[in-house]
Amino acid sequence: MQENQTVRLEFIALMASLMSIVALAIDAILPAMTHIGVSINSLDTNNNQLLITMIFLGLGFGQLLFGPLSDSFGRKPIVYIGFLVFATGSIICVLSGSLAIMVLGRILQGIGLAAPRTIAIAVIRDMYKGDYMAKIMSFVTTFFILVPVIAPVMGKFILNHYHWSGIFYVQLIMAILVSIWFWKRQPETLKPEYKIKFSKHVFIDGIKELIKHKETIAFTIISGFISGAFIVYLSASQVIFENQYGLIEEFPYIFAGLAAGVGLSTFLNGSFVMRLGMWRLSYIAIITFSLNAFLYVLLFWNATSNPSLVVILFFMAIQFFTIGFIFGNLRAIAMEPIGHIAGIGAALTGFISTIMAVPIANYIGSFVHKTALPLFIGFTVFGTLSFLIFTYVKMTKKKKNISVMD
Repeated sequence: MQENQTVRLEFIALMASLMSIVALAIDAILPAMTHIGVSINSLDTNNNQLLITMIFLGLGFGQLLFGPLSDSFGRKPIVYIGFLVFATGSIICVLSGSLAIMVLGRILQGIGLAAPRTIAIAVIRDMYKGDYMAKIMSFVTTFFILVPVIAPVMGKFILNHYHWSGIFYVQLIMAILVSIWFWKRQPETLKPEYKIKFSKHVFIDGIKELIKHKETIAFTIISGFISGAFIVYLSASQVIFENQYGLIEEFPYIFAGLAAGVGLSTFLNGSFVMRLGMWRLSYIAIITFSLNAFLYVLLFWNATSNPSLVVILFFMAIQFFTIGFIFGNLRAIAMEPIGHIAGIGAALTGFISTIMAVPIANYIGSFVHKTALPLFIGFTVFGTLSFLIFTYVKMTKKKKNISVMD
């Protein structure tokens, strides 16, 4: 029993590590955004937000590629290919001399990281299902969320003692270490009988199968809305706290504190989801997410400047605490009906939600100049849309269950 628990803990830590390289690639450069902008002759803070949002574009397209490949050739080989692409993107970022080249490198980083991120979800779905899958996802995300807590502080430390390029070197070293760990300790989880011959029909057949599952589509759209609003915060947080509040030295610690709140709620989700179920828990969280943002908009609609730091941190803390009860559960609900096509399913749902999220983030982020109000307007709009879709699906599901009972 003790051995099984140890193995399960290592599995959770390994899956979290595969996913955490994404967070490391995104969050570690946040304190260095201004320095990177100066080095590549890009002084417009809104343009520099592309260094955050464009990695998500790469993630979206990368998932579409690597998910089907993993259904055909197995989970493990695709992870190695992904890390190789990530390494190439990292080197381009270090050597870039312009925003365009740096963005290209970030897109390549995203494409490469799509492999370990997608395969981690597919591996979990290969091994678990239902609320227990949601529980495993919560614990994986809890480990994963430690990276956004540490990454900005680490990035600031490297920036103070070396150069912003050192951040990319550290990311590369971590990716190599995780890939070796994965190679040595994780068995292949795709059974030979479930392998799908790779062809041009993989995407078409996968989409046809996905469309049959309306719940999967609905919760993928909700993931896109919530992710888009959240990416705005990731890309604009440096502008808000460093430029609007003047908290240059304090920014990494503020970011870490808010990320810790997400980690706490994600950890609690692992316990609560077995009692309340992933549907109820994520529904309550989305309602709270929307109402909290709406209250901020009502209070500061006509304000020409941000409220005090304590006030905005209070609202942000509530906002991100709910995130921990949303992301893991939404992904588990979306993946539940499509376990028989876990690889292509994870790829398509991830692609759809990410391709939705990137333009949402770029659009809202372009308005974050003098205050954080556009951020909370985005939370309100897309939280409300998510609530409406979720309510419709719940009502449809309830009617369907009553019809079956009759």
